[in-house]
Order: sequence, then C-alpha cells, then structure tokens
Amino acid sequence: MTGKPGRTARGGAQTSAGDLLDLVRSGRAVTRGALQQMTGLSRATVGQRLDRLFRAGWLREGAGGPVDSPLGGRPAITLEFDGSHAVVLAADLDTRHARAALLTLTGEILAERSGPLVVEDGPETVLDGLGRWFAELLTETGHAPEAVCGIGLGVPGPVDSESGRVVQPPMMPGWDGYDIRGRLSRAFAEHTGAGPVPVLVDNDANLMAYGEQRTGYQDCRAFVLVKVSTGIGAGVVVDGSVYRGVDGGAGDLGHIRVGTEALCRCGSYGCLAAVASGGAVARRLTETGVPAASGSDVRDLLAAGHPEAAALAREAGRRVGDVLATVVTLLNPGVLMIAGDLAGTPFLTGVRELLYQRALPRSTAHLDVLTAKLGERAGLIGAGALVVEHLYAPERVEERLTALGV
Repeated sequence: MTGKPGRTARGGAQTSAGDLLDLVRSGRAVTRGALQQMTGLSRATVGQRLDRLFRAGWLREGAGGPVDSPLGGRPAITLEFDGSHAVVLAADLDTRHARAALLTLTGEILAERSGPLVVEDGPETVLDGLGRWFAELLTETGHAPEAVCGIGLGVPGPVDSESGRVVQPPMMPGWDGYDIRGRLSRAFAEHTGAGPVPVLVDNDANLMAYGEQRTGYQDCRAFVLVKVSTGIGAGVVVDGSVYRGVDGGAGDLGHIRVGTEALCRCGSYGCLAAVASGGAVARRLTETGVPAASGSDVRDLLAAGHPEAAALAREAGRRVGDVLATVVTLLNPGVLMIAGDLAGTPFLTGVRELLYQRALPRSTAHLDVLTAKLGERAGLIGAGALVVEHLYAPERVEERLTALGV
C-alpha cells in the first residue's frame, strides 16, 4: 500500500513531516537529498522532520542508492516506510457470509477467516461476531491488540463516508443510520481488552475496486469494478481515489430500472438486481427445479459446469452489459472488472456481447473487460488500504505524531 500518486508537497517551510512521509511512501523522493530538492527545505529542517518519523517507527533506512555525482562518493542512503510497526484489521460483509483478516500496513494478509454471518440478524450480533473474529486472528498470529492501528469494514449497502453509517440499505434491514464505527470499535475492545481504534466503513464494491486498482492497475486513471452477488453494485476509482458521490450512493447499479415487472428487494419493480443478480439467478434456477438459495449456490453450480446455471448467468450478463454500455460511455474507464458470485466465463461472455454491441467503438477502444484478480480477498485488501491511506495522510500524520509526543 504505497502513497497515492499525484500529490505534491506544499513546499517551503510549511512542508510537514507528513508531506515528507507521503513523498517517501509514493516513491517520488526516497533520499534526504531528493526530499530537499522536492520541497525546498534546508538539510537541517528535512533532518529534523525525518527524525520525528524515525522516532515514531514509521521510517527506516534502506540500502544505498546510486551515486549521482560523476565524481563518485558514497551512495545516498534510501528511506523506506516501515510497515512492521503496526497492523490493520479488515472485514468484508456479504448478506449471509463474512471474511476477516489481519494485514500488514503494506497489504500482506497475515491471517484470515470466513464463515456465516447474516446481516439480517442485525448490527449488534454481526459486529460483535466480527470483534470475536478479530481477537482470534490476533491470538493466531501472536500480535498484541495494541499493534492494531485501525479497522476497515466493507458492507453491502450505500455508506455516508463522513459518518460511516449506511443509508437506506435495501439488503441490510435494521442497519439504516446505525453507528457501525462506534459499535465495531467497542466490540474490538470488549473481545481484546484493548483501547478503541479508528474504524472506517465503506461500500463493499468500493473497497473491492480500491483493492484491485491499487494492487494491479495503479496506472489506470478510471477503473470500474462491478460486483454481482446477492445484489449488484459498482465501485469506481478515479485518479487513485474512490468516487462515492455526494452521500455514498454512487455505483448503485442494481437499482437502475431496466423495464421489467420483477419485484426488487428495495420494494420497487424493474430493478436490474431483480433480474440479473446472483439472487435473481438462484430464484430462476429454483423455479426450474434446481435448488439454489443464493448467489453463492449459483457460483457452486457454475463451478460444477451446470448447463442451466451457465445459460442463466449468460443471460444475466447480457442484461448487465446493456446497462454497462451507458456506464462505459459516461466514464470512459480503462478497466471494467467483473467480480462476485457470477464472475465467470458465462456471465462475462454475456456482458461483452451487449457492451460491445451498444457502446460506441471509441468508448471501448482502450477498455479491458476482465474478471477480478484478487477474488474474495479484494475487499479485505481494499479495506486495509483505506485505513492506511487515512491514517498516514499528511494532515493526519501531524496529529498522530503530536499524540505520540514526537
């Protein structure tokens, strides 16, 4: 998890220790000399601000870099972000299942677990269960609870990023407006005995998109991931940042009307999710005599090569592809990634059929349409990255260094 590209130091005497850390994390300046050149600060001032980062344990010296001077001399000592000084906890909720993991600050998963957690059981039960899982992950890896610097959580509903609360989530009854951040922080403290830690909450598709883009497509300026599981949602990453809209509602593709009379879980008729989600395909299969209770059952049938499941998945892909033609025309992304229970050849084939038929050639000329690379770990990695970027943003670095007394 490196710093975001594109940020420039503020320059002059106002350039903070947080700005220097950002330059090192992003790889734009990894020696003292380069930091002086990028910021215009004196050697002494750079040294003083780096010293704070060293004392906090956030920076370390690496190997010597190349010698820039034609006269030779000692190689410059490089600077590195020290990702070993803390760890991050992350969880990804689906409607009936969840995953949790302990990660390094650089995005490596150290331990994970998964199992049934049903969002309809309500936030108290589900978040307490996650707190218990977090404690087990720490015990398994031998990390002290105090090593955790933050928690990231993905949920299957729209999230107001300012408050961390879900807003009228169709698939999360009882969660609307609930204080997820506060309850999960308390659950962590109750099960570990540690003090409260920062908790960040975002939509699951947003975090999957963020994880995939940061891991494999950092040069892609416009990246779209579509998750097709119990529902349908999209995550959009533009210039390295998640695009959420004014109150977290961006990317809610599942509730675009597509002209059918099918009743959706949101209470409306004709939503895309009502006819093309994993849940919709499961219902169609059940009607034909093939028992399937959810998108995960459809995924298992697809993996087994079930012909009826493949045919219905391809049909669902065509419906989603029809909607995505508009998305691609509007956003002009470089990558369109399909993830979730239906992410496989039949569904992807259907998406491509309608997408390339309906979208203008110019919109798809430089577009890669593919399936997710990180699989079920994408949301965990994205949640971890979100926490790290939040905690090590330049303005927040100053607050945290002051709190540490360095």
